[in-house]
Amino acid sequence: MTTTINNKEEEWTEIIGSSSNLLDLKLKSVWRYRDLLMLLVKRDFVSVYKQTILGPIWFFLQPLFTTITFVVVFGQIAQISTDGLPQILFYMTGITLWNYFSDCLNKTSTVFRDNSGIFGKVYFPRLIMPLSIVISNLIKFAIQFMLLICFWAYYLITQDCIHPNLFILTIPFLVILMALQGLGWGMIISSCTTKYRDLVFLLTFGVQLLMYATPIIYPLSSITGKYKVFIEYNPLTPIVETFRYALLGSGSVSTQSLIYSIISSFTVVIIGVIIFNKVEKTFMDTV
Repeated sequence: MTTTINNKEEEWTEIIGSSSNLLDLKLKSVWRYRDLLMLLVKRDFVSVYKQTILGPIWFFLQPLFTTITFVVVFGQIAQISTDGLPQILFYMTGITLWNYFSDCLNKTSTVFRDNSGIFGKVYFPRLIMPLSIVISNLIKFAIQFMLLICFWAYYLITQDCIHPNLFILTIPFLVILMALQGLGWGMIISSCTTKYRDLVFLLTFGVQLLMYATPIIYPLSSITGKYKVFIEYNPLTPIVETFRYALLGSGSVSTQSLIYSIISSFTVVIIGVIIFNKVEKTFMDTV
């Protein structure tokens, strides 16, 4: 689009309009604003522990304290089976992957509310906000995964209780599936909370309940009866079980279940993008 001012042709650098295609991801615009994306990633990463005494050390302490709590409560007191695996490794594998999913979900689900001031003043592709959350949490996951690898290497060298296998090559893919689940559900919930604020109060309870419906504190093999069906239909279950099997050599791995999780992950992201693109045009009227 061009216009003539004082006999000089001027080109517009940005044309803002309402897109009629709900599936338009605006990836070209996201790439053009990649510098902003990196700044938001840095902001999300630094701001969490900026004014704390221990700073980034909390990235290590948080999963470590949680693992110790699970070992004491579920391993020693409740005597929940870990399929013969070292309890600290069993719980830490589940916690590391689960923390990434829950952080992506919780922070993405409030992206409209938390950034309404910025959205109302400056134009940029709104998809950058949830993407920055997923990427910044990926850095946190990488740090916690390094802690897991340290314990994993110790048991691998000193004891013959874990048996890693070629499924270890699928770990990056499994992390992507977890990111898609967190991103997709987060965008759906964030879009709904612009009108229905009650969902914010239910989210914490829902995420906690979902953790117990996912084999984080117990192996899938220990579940029997009618409840096993519900846990197997949880799309996060195959991801967690495969992740644990890849590192430790124990777990329930099924090709059909993984395909189900893959289809579920991409489906929820597509639905999330559709709802997110629809709500972003009018959310300032309701937020």
